[in-house]
Amino acid sequence: MKRLVPTAEMTLGPFFPPEFAVGTNDLAAGVRGEAIEITGRVVQADGRALDNVVLEIWQADAEGRFDNPAFCGWGRAATDSSGIYVFRTIKPGAARGRAPHVNFLLLYSGLMRQLQTVMYFDDSPDPLLESLKERSERLVAKKEVKNRYRFDIRLRGEGETPFFDD
Repeated sequence: MKRLVPTAEMTLGPFFPPEFAVGTNDLAAGVRGEAIEITGRVVQADGRALDNVVLEIWQADAEGRFDNPAFCGWGRAATDSSGIYVFRTIKPGAARGRAPHVNFLLLYSGLMRQLQTVMYFDDSPDPLLESLKERSERLVAKKEVKNRYRFDIRLRGEGETPFFDD
């Protein structure tokens, strides 16, 4: 009987071509609400940038509704060689029982699973933020200038962004 040799685990696939996210990062076109830009940098434990991380966002409309047929609330972007991503969207309203927020999903060929996190605009009362205590500030975006927010994501290590199971 032939002995089988164990092999390494497979990484998450498929592997995305750079153009996979092109043209799907602008949610604000023709939609009612305050137009904003969300940008940030995705880094690994040692602070090095990650190229071609695919980020997807989903969010409520300006009134806090996820079911607005005029606003899909979903977008996709990929990081560049400096780890930078950009979304153009509208500032979401507060959904019932929640502070205004944007949900993030991250996919990368070296990850064994998809990662999910949430970005808030401030530290308004929210059950998820309140459950994190001292780590909650890692989920609050920095307002850089009017209508532009910065949300950096660290996958591991000191200052790691909190990630959540579905």
